[in-house]
Amino acid sequence: MNLFELSTRKEYNTACKNAAENPEIFWDDIASHYHWQKKGFKTLDWDFKEPKINWFQGGKLNITENCLDRHLKINGETIALIWEPNNPEESEIRMTYNELHIAVCKFSNVLKSQGINKGDRVAIYMPMIPELTVGVLACARIGAIHSVVFAGFSSQALAERINDSTCCAVLTSDGMYRGSKNLAVKTTVDEALTSCPSIKTVVVVKRDNSDIQMMANRDIWYHEAELNVSDYCPAEPMDSEDMLFILYTSGSTGKPKGIVHTCGGYMVYVGYSFKNVFQYRKGDIYWCTADVGWITGHSYIIYGPLLNCATTLIFEGIPTWPNAGRFWEICDKYSVNQFYTAPTAIRSLMALGNKWVESASLKTLKVIGSVGEPINKEAWDWYEKLVGRSNCPIVDTWWQTETGGIMISGLGDINEQRATFAGLPLPGIHPVILDVNGIEISDDGIEGHLCIKFPWPSMLRTIYGDNQRCKHVYFSNYDGYYFTGDGAKREDGMFRIVGRVDDVLNVSGHRFGTAEIENAINSSTLVTESAVVGYPHPVKGQGIYAFISLETGNHSEKDVNISVISAVVESIGHIAKPDIIQIAQGLPKTRSGKIMRRILRKIAEGNTEDMGDTSTLLDPSVIDSLIQGKK
Repeated sequence: MNLFELSTRKEYNTACKNAAENPEIFWDDIASHYHWQKKGFKTLDWDFKEPKINWFQGGKLNITENCLDRHLKINGETIALIWEPNNPEESEIRMTYNELHIAVCKFSNVLKSQGINKGDRVAIYMPMIPELTVGVLACARIGAIHSVVFAGFSSQALAERINDSTCCAVLTSDGMYRGSKNLAVKTTVDEALTSCPSIKTVVVVKRDNSDIQMMANRDIWYHEAELNVSDYCPAEPMDSEDMLFILYTSGSTGKPKGIVHTCGGYMVYVGYSFKNVFQYRKGDIYWCTADVGWITGHSYIIYGPLLNCATTLIFEGIPTWPNAGRFWEICDKYSVNQFYTAPTAIRSLMALGNKWVESASLKTLKVIGSVGEPINKEAWDWYEKLVGRSNCPIVDTWWQTETGGIMISGLGDINEQRATFAGLPLPGIHPVILDVNGIEISDDGIEGHLCIKFPWPSMLRTIYGDNQRCKHVYFSNYDGYYFTGDGAKREDGMFRIVGRVDDVLNVSGHRFGTAEIENAINSSTLVTESAVVGYPHPVKGQGIYAFISLETGNHSEKDVNISVISAVVESIGHIAKPDIIQIAQGLPKTRSGKIMRRILRKIAEGNTEDMGDTSTLLDPSVIDSLIQGKK
């Protein structure tokens, strides 16, 4: 029985049984489907207390050989990548595996010509253009560690990430298109690099021909540099546990965490999960609408599809430009078979009416997916009936930056699906629900903390430069378990994710620590103190509600809003700006000075009838003033 490509419920059950009873044999078999330069490895060595996780240790590989080289002999002329530009009147780009291989080799040689070598960290700050994918793969080919930063983050956020991992180079573009707008990219990089002494090279790709400054002895144009290099570059041998990439994600403390993923385990699991969650078959056209700046783009735009010799569609634009039917027009234009997007996108398109989706054919869709946050029942029903035409399974995937790949999901038609439930764990994934005392909850319908009790190949290895923080955040809450930070409950073996249990907000599928946003708000000269909580938002899932106390003086609400939003945009980016700002005379604090956030959450949600125990508050009258001032 071939358990690499699951096509029946029986095969799924067998895979789960084998993975539970003999995990090392199971994952050895999955790993055997890939090309290894050296196969003699120790399959698993782990200890969640340190934490220490090693998969396929001693094995040698290069992930780009598995994404590209091994397909060339038979499938070299298969389309690897389709790029749909922001403007539908601009021509798309299609690259075969042969062409993508050459492009990656050239980019690799450009990087090597700039003295970039194995182990160097390279920041990538680029829009969704083909060179973003090529640049990621070029780093992996030469053994450089890529750190992609979403091109909507501010210069300050970019600088923070560059400095944390001491990157030696930045790959970027002159500018970018987003809907009807032209946005600066290189200018943002230049601003960031005023405080990044480790950067020696900036490679610039031409996109919008905007007027930019090029610094001598640092900045080079990619289109000029590629003329002087060979179109072949051998793949650097990498140990399975060598770093592949660092990707920053927000946590409950202010500083973003550099999540480290390594070569072998990440490759094995991401390729396996892509194949089976989306039930991808040769000749299908697959489209994930995410940005490569997030883990979804890493795993399920680039690596997962290419490991399976798939055709992956990349979209530069937004779903509502030049009209709200753009997603569905693209699905029809390219005969998309698997479509993967976020509940935020679904809800925003729902709000614009049904005519845009009803006018599309969508007859080629076979699987439709959801990612980033739990999907609500109304969005699920609309997605299933209007997009899927009641004929496509929804794979409502749960996973994280830290997990590397999809952990809980339906598998196309193989497993049952239920609205608002992520579904069943993939083979080799062992989730449990724990109560506050760390006792496993076996009964249905009881909410607890979602944890994982056994390692899987694509899990994070550490937080870059801070393994102690990794231990504290993920492995210290419950002894012997990986703590996801999410609450969940179970029904008939299926898992429903109910949201974060820590001080992390999930806004449009993007995670932000409350402390990170509060630190930004507090940088405003008008603000003395702030507290941020999430509240139900009809489109974003969670909105950002900021309670702020002001410096003495007369400040108009307009000036306060401008100052606060500007501070957040400058520190993090537009994607983190508060939806609601409430000026407060004081915040609800305990006698020890701790802000009682559950009270602020209730006020933000409009649920003020029962505030619970307030006996420890220093000044209970603050609650009434906050309720009266609610937006």
